[in-house]
Amino acid sequence: QVQLVESGGGPVQAGGSLRLSCAASGRAFSTYTMGWFRQAPGKEREFVAAISGGGGSRAYADSAKGRFTISRDNTKNTVYLQMSSLTPEDTAVYYCAADQRFMTAEKYAYWGQGTQVTVSS
Repeated sequence: QVQLVESGGGPVQAGGSLRLSCAASGRAFSTYTMGWFRQAPGKEREFVAAISGGGGSRAYADSAKGRFTISRDNTKNTVYLQMSSLTPEDTAVYYCAADQRFMTAEKYAYWGQGTQVTVSS
C-alpha cells in the first residue's frame, strides 16, 4: 500500500514557475514509477510526466516538454514536478500517482488527492 500527498500548488502569474511535491509513505518507494497527471475544469484527466523508480527513464506529455521537469529523491520518498513558463492552460488539479509499471496511461494503482494550480494572465 502506498499513500501519496501532494503539495506546492497555488496561484501563480502567467510566465511564472511552481514546484509540486508528492510525498509517499509505504515501503520500497524506489521500486515505483511515479507519475503526474492533471485535470482541468470540464476536461478529462491527462498525463503530464512520469519517472521510473531509479530515475533513469522519464516521459513527458507534449504540453510539458521543455517547460516541466519531473525528478525524485528516493531518500526522501518524494517526487517533484518543476513547472516553468506557466500559462492559463496549465490551470488544473495536479495528481501524483504510483505504480510498479512505467507507463503514461491512467492505470496507476495509487493516487494522491490532488493539488490545485491556478495560473492567471
